[in-house]
Amino acid sequence: MFEQPTPTLHRDGDALLILDQTALPFHTRTLRLATLAEAVHAIRAMQVRGAPLIGATAAHGIALALLRESGDAALDRALQMLGATRPTAVNLHWALARMDKALRPLPPAARVNAAWAEAEAIRVDDAATCDAIGRHGLALIEAVAARRPGPVRLMTHCNAGWLATCGAGTALAPVYAAQAAGIAVEVFVSETRPRNQGLLTAWELAAAGVPHVLIADNAAGLLLMRGEVDMVITGADRIAANGDTANKVGTWLKALAAQAAGVPFYIAAPHSTLDFACPDGPSIPIEDRGAEEICMLRGIDAAGAIAELRQAPPGTRTANPAFDVTPATLITGIITERGVVEPAALAGRYPEAAR
Repeated sequence: MFEQPTPTLHRDGDALLILDQTALPFHTRTLRLATLAEAVHAIRAMQVRGAPLIGATAAHGIALALLRESGDAALDRALQMLGATRPTAVNLHWALARMDKALRPLPPAARVNAAWAEAEAIRVDDAATCDAIGRHGLALIEAVAARRPGPVRLMTHCNAGWLATCGAGTALAPVYAAQAAGIAVEVFVSETRPRNQGLLTAWELAAAGVPHVLIADNAAGLLLMRGEVDMVITGADRIAANGDTANKVGTWLKALAAQAAGVPFYIAAPHSTLDFACPDGPSIPIEDRGAEEICMLRGIDAAGAIAELRQAPPGTRTANPAFDVTPATLITGIITERGVVEPAALAGRYPEAAR
């Protein structure tokens, strides 16, 4: 079982401790969430990131909400407030539906303890799921390593490592499994503008001692074309019934370039990311994050303080979709906790969810 170097979230009495990802990669800071409002803010402000971690945080947010009042009205309000935070990642709504199913039949007096227990079960389940994804993805890396000498060269986009989950991660879980198995790997990490989640991936890999190279998003196509990448693995925020997959914006471009270069393109995702009620990619809601993320640059100044710098004049028109959709036709396989599955075969692998 992979152990996170710093827990992304864990219970602390009647509160929740989270790793504040808005401070990374420059500072490591833990925040204490004690109310529903604080949990809602943590998700919306991206203090927690990554679809599985967002879902687990929302589950714990329900427990926080019920500390004050545990009747149906309070439960409904918590479900509504948390459900409105982020539209694209289906793990959020999966976790809230699971909490509702577990709590709704109970008398109000029994709901608080049950909410904490169910939220913890979601956390533990996610960690185990990540480990299974890592094992199945490891087989893909082993196959490449057996064909040629040198490190296996992977490319990823956004952050889908342990920072995005309650365990080893999704897209990075096979990387950590390969490292544990003694297989040499190297990871090309795209910066992932405008929030630069790739910096979190680089921070993770550096801490784990995994060789990696940070690249500008626009460099990915050239590296693929030159044959410098063996496979692309990204995470996912929602997978539709037909296998179309939403992930951080820029993923589709990498999939197109990978297909043109003859490089396999994989999605790594848990069962909580599957949405069989969503028929296809065009039906996935795409979050728009607004202008400031594009117009402002964030970094660290000479004194070591996090600072922001404006790069576009006020009033500049922008478009900032936070996600895009990669059609199933561009996806070689989806690495799940039940194995590597072709997109069209997902329903057969998860019949209980597809009904």
